[in-house]
Amino acid sequence: MRSKILGVGFDNLTMEEAKQQFLGLLHTDEPSLVVTPNPEMVMLARKNAEFRDLLNSADLVVPDGVGVVHASRLTKNSLKQRVAGFDLLMEVFAIDEAKRVKWYFLGGKSGIAEKAKIQMEQRFGLQVVGCGDGYFKDDEAVIAEISSSGADIVLVGLGFPRQELWANTYKHRLGAKIVMGVGGSFDVMSGELKRAPKIFQKIGMEWLYRLLRQPKRIWRQRVLLKFAIIVIIRKIRGVL
Repeated sequence: MRSKILGVGFDNLTMEEAKQQFLGLLHTDEPSLVVTPNPEMVMLARKNAEFRDLLNSADLVVPDGVGVVHASRLTKNSLKQRVAGFDLLMEVFAIDEAKRVKWYFLGGKSGIAEKAKIQMEQRFGLQVVGCGDGYFKDDEAVIAEISSSGADIVLVGLGFPRQELWANTYKHRLGAKIVMGVGGSFDVMSGELKRAPKIFQKIGMEWLYRLLRQPKRIWRQRVLLKFAIIVIIRKIRGVL
């Protein structure tokens, strides 16, 4: 049973349950799509039916934003906890099975995926069989490279909605079992961008930390406010 927030359904899982479900996708017959919507993505999905349908058809949908979890508490099917995409990956990387499969990192600025590859190989002993930046123009060349690499899991960091649309469009041609949109995770994995301190993470205020570090993000925070207002109004009207 998925918990629906403004038309987007989320799998109601703990981090441990999400981790096990993620690994279970390695043993399915068809390639799987993993998405991690936050309030910004939910707001886009409200006005973009194609993107909304894509999110709802994904094989694993976990709430990346704490705002989504708070909103779910106003429904009859409250989400158990936030399952941030980056945190989910760190949990999965630490499992022995993750070290036995092959990974491909696609996205970010030039050189970022390569740095992320080195860091994750050293930290977790992963087998990262290839990587590329997010500024490619030839989809066919990238598809050919990934499919020839033998990757089992492809992480796509192209920013939403491009990464989800790209992953969903080509997942059957990559030869991988799992394709997952990861946003700016490679920036953090590579060490180019620092994660918010634990205290900010614990109280669900990572967005504030990022805003303090990057004031230009203020326009993006307006979307979070709009998301909260819409959720509250719909709750009052009894249609959430």
